[in-house]
Amino acid sequence: MKQLSRGAFALPGTSLDFKTGTWRNEMPVHTHWGAPCHVACPAGEDAQAYIAKMMEGHPKQAWEILVQANPLPATTARVCPHFCEQACNRKHMDQPIAIHLIERYLGDEAIKNNWAYPVDVSKEDGDPVCVVGAGPAGLSAAYHLRRLGHPVTLIDSLPEAGGLLRTAIPVTRLPRDVLDAEVGRLLKLGIDFKPRTALGRDVSLEQLMGEHAYLFLAPGAAKSRHWSVDGAVPSDLREGLGLLKEWLVVGDIPKPKSVAIHGGGNTAVDLARVMKRAGVADVHVITASGLPGPDADPKDVLNVVPREFEQAVEEGIVFHAHRTIQRLLMRGSKLVGLEMVHLKKLPGAGGRSSRVAFEGTETVLHVEMVVPAIGEVVEPQGFENLLGHADYFKADPIGQIAGSDRVLVGGDARGDRGTVTAAIGDGRLAALAIHAKLTGKELPDPKRRPFIDYDKLNVNYFEPAKRAVEPMLALEQRNDSDEIEGGLNYAQVTHEIGRCFSCGNCLACDNCWTLCPDNAVIKTVERAADGSHYVFDYEYCKGCGLCAHECPCGYIGMVSD
Repeated sequence: MKQLSRGAFALPGTSLDFKTGTWRNEMPVHTHWGAPCHVACPAGEDAQAYIAKMMEGHPKQAWEILVQANPLPATTARVCPHFCEQACNRKHMDQPIAIHLIERYLGDEAIKNNWAYPVDVSKEDGDPVCVVGAGPAGLSAAYHLRRLGHPVTLIDSLPEAGGLLRTAIPVTRLPRDVLDAEVGRLLKLGIDFKPRTALGRDVSLEQLMGEHAYLFLAPGAAKSRHWSVDGAVPSDLREGLGLLKEWLVVGDIPKPKSVAIHGGGNTAVDLARVMKRAGVADVHVITASGLPGPDADPKDVLNVVPREFEQAVEEGIVFHAHRTIQRLLMRGSKLVGLEMVHLKKLPGAGGRSSRVAFEGTETVLHVEMVVPAIGEVVEPQGFENLLGHADYFKADPIGQIAGSDRVLVGGDARGDRGTVTAAIGDGRLAALAIHAKLTGKELPDPKRRPFIDYDKLNVNYFEPAKRAVEPMLALEQRNDSDEIEGGLNYAQVTHEIGRCFSCGNCLACDNCWTLCPDNAVIKTVERAADGSHYVFDYEYCKGCGLCAHECPCGYIGMVSD
């Protein structure tokens, strides 16, 4: 039996014999949760991980972590709706981390400093793969396949790579020098890019199948959906994506006195802003969706970046939310107005909600032109046998097309994506799946990992701080050629990364080490097996749980012993 002194403290040398770990019925463990920003990113970016590297003062290493998932961060930072920020736990304290501005800083720095992608371009020991379509999904797949050592042939019918990033997004949102730089650097990784090569015209699916071990299809959705109102269409009808593409190529756009654009995505909002700047006095957007706002249901709002919606309103665009067009008012074949009706989402018989028009809510809008921007479907040329009569390819979660063992698909051609980041995520997942199939490895799991909630964090260790705001051109300075939004400098980025809660991962704050009453947390110089710099000495840990309670990040949890 060990003895204590009369003052109840251990005699010299005896404290090591008091194995207080035997008192324990719960024990602390490190659990690396998914951060909400990571789980929410369709591209698979781990923002928490690259922000942590930025905190250590290593921006190049942070960018290398970023491009492990997304090879086009300077691009996506500018055009993505930022699902990461919508999920950020910081929003419960004040405002989400401006992750897109950190991503943009890293992407722009990589271009400016010509940081090399972490890819061994000499490695080509894998089987050859062909990627059809050089938009975001195709570029992502080609990049990740090259990382894995596969020779890649990338074909596209257009003369330049980029897909809709190049042909449909205004330069005011995505400057072409940024896109050119990022795509150009990516194509130099040993990707055999063949422009002006159209499937069904210059090459057949069977030919590509014969020359490659696998195909990844990323043709996008470039054929406009059929649009009419009870069979009626104006004789001079133009569809939204076609108008936007034409404006980007030739710089010309129709200029009626008033226009109604029917749709709720980026094409509708981009076109509305272009037409407004071109001099169209009254520009309306009619959408079945709701508008962004504090109380809006995220599943029911416009599929655009909220701040771009705010810019559009600032520029004079009028939005008609939860509306559709019920009737066209024609004088002969010429449009003179339209009748809108209010929509309400109601549960259907099968449990799925649908939008229903409410009688008695009709209103008339006098406009000279209506432009549908209700989405696009796959152009079937070259894919007829795979597509059948469907608008989109049917595929499993990793992109495998049913009945086609060596063909995967991703991006807008799936019909259930709709963002650049989702397309990039598809390309990455498909590349991993192709590599796994060719090497006999386990297929990637597309399921989202669990993430940590706000109530599992100890936010008492964080101070409220205002979110960084990007500089923006004033309304009178905006034109058709200059980027409207700017980026942050290093000092501003440093401030912003300091707002990160490091959800679910060790912040190396030393709380557990300094506060443990038994000195049962040992700090290590080298990283421990779980990636942190701390290990528990369970012989002396009595399971009080103080370390878990005082962990700001939720990285320490208590489990039954």
